[in-house]
Amino acid sequence: MGPDHFSPQPAQTTGFSANPLAEPSTLPFGLPPFEAITADHFAPAFEAGFAEHIVEIEVITDDPAAPTIENTLVALERAGRLLDRTASLFFNLVSSCSTPEIRALETEFAPRMAAHRDRLLLDPELFGRVGTIAAAVRNGTIEVAPSPEELALIDRYHLDFVLAGARLGSADSIRLRKLNQQISGLATLFGQNLHNATEAAALRVTDPTALAGMSGEQIAGAGAAARAAGHLDGYLIPLILPSRQPLMSVLTDRETRRRLYEASINRASVEPYDNRPVAIEIARLRAERAALLGFPTHADLSFADQTAGSSAAVDELLGQLVGPAMENSALEAEKLARLAAADGVELAPWDWAFYSEKVKEQEYAVDTAALRPDFELDRVLHDGVFFAAERLYGLTFVLRADLAGYTQDVRVWEVRDPTGTPIGLYLGDYFAREGKRGGAWMNSFVDQSELLGNAPVVVNNLNIGEPAAGDPALLTLDEVNTLFHEFGHALHGLLSRVRFPRLSGTSVPRDFVEFPSQVNEMWALWPEVLGNYAVHVETGEPLPPETTAAIRAAELWGQGFGTVEYLAATLLDQAWHRISADTGIPDATAFEANALARAGLSSSLIPPRYRTSYFQHIFAGGYSAGYYSYIWSEVLDAETVEWFTANGGLNRDTGEQFRRKLLSVGGSVDSMHAFRSVVGRDPDIAPLLRRRGLNRTDRSQPARTNPVRPG
Repeated sequence: MGPDHFSPQPAQTTGFSANPLAEPSTLPFGLPPFEAITADHFAPAFEAGFAEHIVEIEVITDDPAAPTIENTLVALERAGRLLDRTASLFFNLVSSCSTPEIRALETEFAPRMAAHRDRLLLDPELFGRVGTIAAAVRNGTIEVAPSPEELALIDRYHLDFVLAGARLGSADSIRLRKLNQQISGLATLFGQNLHNATEAAALRVTDPTALAGMSGEQIAGAGAAARAAGHLDGYLIPLILPSRQPLMSVLTDRETRRRLYEASINRASVEPYDNRPVAIEIARLRAERAALLGFPTHADLSFADQTAGSSAAVDELLGQLVGPAMENSALEAEKLARLAAADGVELAPWDWAFYSEKVKEQEYAVDTAALRPDFELDRVLHDGVFFAAERLYGLTFVLRADLAGYTQDVRVWEVRDPTGTPIGLYLGDYFAREGKRGGAWMNSFVDQSELLGNAPVVVNNLNIGEPAAGDPALLTLDEVNTLFHEFGHALHGLLSRVRFPRLSGTSVPRDFVEFPSQVNEMWALWPEVLGNYAVHVETGEPLPPETTAAIRAAELWGQGFGTVEYLAATLLDQAWHRISADTGIPDATAFEANALARAGLSSSLIPPRYRTSYFQHIFAGGYSAGYYSYIWSEVLDAETVEWFTANGGLNRDTGEQFRRKLLSVGGSVDSMHAFRSVVGRDPDIAPLLRRRGLNRTDRSQPARTNPVRPG
């Protein structure tokens, strides 16, 4: 990894006008000038941004003219530009390129951002103006009929204010502001604890024989990771965010597998980074806030702004999956236990991935570790991910070596439409490093907006182990799917064509936002795409057809495990966010165990994908009471994959329909209406059940396959 472009060193400037954040970037598409920005630039930029935004809001509320879309909502959309570009850059760096200086600033400014948001959304005069416009639309008394996108903006702002507590009285409003700041501060603490605990829990190995089963390239990467962490010798296996660690499928030393498993599932559960009391307090405060806002639980508050609409709808979907998934996982466990017994061991959680890999090798002739040389990062990216986007949407990607990312690892591509016109920038940040949080994600530096004249600037982050110098970066099949998945999010941002930034790109309900990204995964194994990128890095030979067929045949294997670990995390999320404010939780570990037992998902062999102490999505991310979104979106995804397949698959006609009717509209169109406009009907759960092998005809009580009708 090269040195960071972003520097934590103090800025050598005086006066805010010299701050590179003071004015919009002059780089193409407003790309932040990373090389000119230091940690010391952020505090004055936040302060100036807060002050400027408050003045802009006062201009709106002091306007003596009757509220209109133009003088209120459009004015709101234009306001806060300095704060927006400062916060967008800063919180991207918190995730991707954190330093002690950045984390200290996060501790200060994350709660202040929450307080600033409250100052706006709890402003009675501002809410009065928004409410007047919304009422005029409902009553049919608005002077100029709004456009469909303006109607969507009115609905969006009004709901934002209502759910934020704009209707509360003065005393309750004061209490709400305090709760929001407390929750924000605790969420920051949770994330920082997890970051520090994950780095501290990386598995240190001094005996090279303990790494048996790893490839030479993986061992070299572990050695490089140890040097980067300051160790003079030995090897280091960093942890990725989920419970399952990829190397557990190849490590032949059972003790190393056990150590890696325990390091993973015990993260952030001991001092000084114990997140369990933090999680309890976050859940309690969220429950108190929900009650203040008139909702029984935080989950009910969350569902009010999602396509699911209610806890009953979520429970119905999840209830159809738990029993069949547990049954499938039990059948898988029996097969794995027989393989383990042949080696003289009793199957344990740290053995599951190892023996599951053996099943793939023995029964499906798939050795996923041996496939890695066929999945070289740049080849997958250019000849797979970009290739599919070109075939579907006519996009081309031109590397802009003249534009710098926030580290030397980050590359920048200019994205062009079918006419060759540039439409935005795509940044790729693919390697794990110190200071970067685990997992994979998409984010924006600039949201597309016709009102502001902004084209999108989006970034994908993965956490692939960086190879030793001179070696190619090789991916697992799971990492290939992740790359396609995150690029689906990027497409959602890049192809946005809306007027208002509040409705841009991925600004859709949380339980819909995963849908386009999951659809994009289908192209990873699409024959035309796979045949274009799956080429052995040394021999240049394409992936043999029989191997492709074996991968397809093996797709149902492991679905029991995968569905159970996902559902366990999902229902754990629901348990934490359906408590009342006075629920006593003395022990987070016991609460977790009881929640899984009640849900019928208690398994000594399959931990939740995320346990409480490292469940970043729900305690330090935007998915509280919303981790169900992945399976909810997968219902839509499975339907859409069948639609693509029935309509010719990888071609410009299907791609254009999906782009025009869904990807480009962001939040300007009701999400479920956008889905129906593509597929032509309400979603049904049957395609999902088929995909996950949960609809076997020999079940005595097969899962119902009635339509799913989100609100």
